[in-house]
Amino acid sequence: MTIPSIGPLAFTAYTEDSTDIIQQHGVHSESFADDTQLFESASLADVSDVRWYLSADVMSWCAARRFQLNADKTEEMLVGSRNNLTKLASQDHALTTGMKTIKPTTVVRNLGVWVDNDLSLKQHVAKVASVCFYQPRCLRQIHQCPGREVTTRLVLALVISRLDYCNSLLSGLPNCTLDVLQRVQNASARVICQLKPCDHVSSSLRDMH
Repeated sequence: MTIPSIGPLAFTAYTEDSTDIIQQHGVHSESFADDTQLFESASLADVSDVRWYLSADVMSWCAARRFQLNADKTEEMLVGSRNNLTKLASQDHALTTGMKTIKPTTVVRNLGVWVDNDLSLKQHVAKVASVCFYQPRCLRQIHQCPGREVTTRLVLALVISRLDYCNSLLSGLPNCTLDVLQRVQNASARVICQLKPCDHVSSSLRDMH
């Protein structure tokens, strides 16, 4: 939502009654500062109805408050099994806000976690691995200068911290999804211990916990 700069306290007071619209439909919501997320479960037959009454009431509330919904920062995602998502793909579930149309996306970023519409978290794992693999490559070029202790601290700060962030969400995922994160750890261990690409890292991983 685009509004004048009125400060966090005034913004909260001004938008407090937005939850009334959400609650009257029994819709779940989460709010973080000036960001509000709405989510609701529905059968395939009811998806269009949920989408319609939410968008209509939210637009009416914005008009009453003289707000303009920022379509560029508004996202819609349908979450479900691959089978159900395939059935929904043949239907138009886009949201219309004034002159702009918001089409459903397949992945959204929520507090630093990339959530895909089938909840496989493959996008999140791929993005984390992509960032993490870059760091060991850079450290490998300079590891002889800072020494093992400094290299270890750099790996903990630049790589392991990213692997640890929200890692409880990865519980229960198949090994084929998580294998790439294990390769990140292996690459980090090789940098710290100055191992060659063909050297085994199992003992080094155990030593470094």
